[in-house]
Amino acid sequence: MTGTIINIITVILGSILGLFFGSKLPERVRDTVLSVLGLFTLALGIQMFLQTSNALIVLAALLIGAILGEWWRIEDRLENFGDQLRNTFSRSFKNQDLSRFVEGFLTASILFCVGPIAILGSIQDGLTGDYSLLATKAVMDGFAALAFASTMGIGVAFSSLILLVFQGGLSLLATQVQGTVTPAMISEMSATGGVILAGIAISNILNIRKIHTGNFLPALILAPLFVFLLELLG
Repeated sequence: MTGTIINIITVILGSILGLFFGSKLPERVRDTVLSVLGLFTLALGIQMFLQTSNALIVLAALLIGAILGEWWRIEDRLENFGDQLRNTFSRSFKNQDLSRFVEGFLTASILFCVGPIAILGSIQDGLTGDYSLLATKAVMDGFAALAFASTMGIGVAFSSLILLVFQGGLSLLATQVQGTVTPAMISEMSATGGVILAGIAISNILNIRKIHTGNFLPALILAPLFVFLLELLG
């Protein structure tokens, strides 16, 4: 859970800085920081992909996983779930200050938790103890918290509680199955996650081309499953 703890610290720190100094940070500086994070995320994704011992497994997992994700409309469902939460709670609270607190809390919680990096990073942290991906996410979330807190207030900082439950829970769950996952399974899952991570950098951070990376999530299960089947067949 090391990566989750780092993530929580950066969100709280970013929220505090946003409350006091967020409005003073030039937009040009924020854009430059996002560009650096985007390029770093892309490079990290490529590095993870290079861990593969069989690129065909990664390709098959991504192709079939993406088709399943599009069929199940995973990304649309995640986005709709977040919108429904925001709309439901916004209508429930009439007090302006309380409504602003809830808006900040929900917006940040959804952004920080509902995404491939949160899921992939938490699983990687739990399975291998490698928290580099969550550490990268932590930096991005810290700057996002700074921006949100400057307009939405202290509610953004309390999203760290959701991070603890969601990411920490995934990491602990991954730790429980650690003994049944072979190094080859972890390697191909990480390589598959690397391609998804590169897609996130291109689509969500650098804004080069829209890619529905949320629909790729089934590939993270398929990659180790394919390795298991191949090992079973000898």
